[in-house]
Amino acid sequence: MGTVTIGVSIAVPEPHGSELQQLRAGFGDAAAHGIPTHVTLLPPTEIDEASLPAVEAHLAEVAAAGRAFPMRLSGTGTFRPLSPVVFVQVVAGAEACTLLQQQVRDPAGPAARELQFPYHPHVTVAHGIDEAAMDRAFEELAGYEAEWPCTGFALYEQGADGVWRKLRDFPFGGSAVPPQAGRVERGSVPTR
Repeated sequence: MGTVTIGVSIAVPEPHGSELQQLRAGFGDAAAHGIPTHVTLLPPTEIDEASLPAVEAHLAEVAAAGRAFPMRLSGTGTFRPLSPVVFVQVVAGAEACTLLQQQVRDPAGPAARELQFPYHPHVTVAHGIDEAAMDRAFEELAGYEAEWPCTGFALYEQGADGVWRKLRDFPFGGSAVPPQAGRVERGSVPTR
């Protein structure tokens, strides 16, 4: 057995996920089609393949203790000049994401790891592309809005081809969804 590269994230549901993925590709981000649209809880992390069952058991425990919460995306932000990233902002659900990622990366757990930058929940829409395209992504998605009830997260593995594939969903144990989270709005973006 060798090593595998895993990640844990909250998937952005349809129709928003595909819409943002297509826009990301349209801005010239070649990695767009290999990365499902998401909010990261555990960034790409290399582990021994033999420890995958322990990671899954840990994630199941974290999810069992979790409860659904409202997620809302609104507007854009960037990590430039520190990192060449433009993103859609998480404006509701950020605190819950922060708590979840701390639990996933528990220093005593099998998915423990330090972060290169302080955790900031977001949905990447452009990464490592030319500055003009980054500016275009920032401007065109400035009015973007989407919301949905977050009911769990998933474990992904990056293949040798660079594509991220879902290994398993981890639904939250608590079933209560706040009433305002039940409304899903179609993301509004300029069409081309």
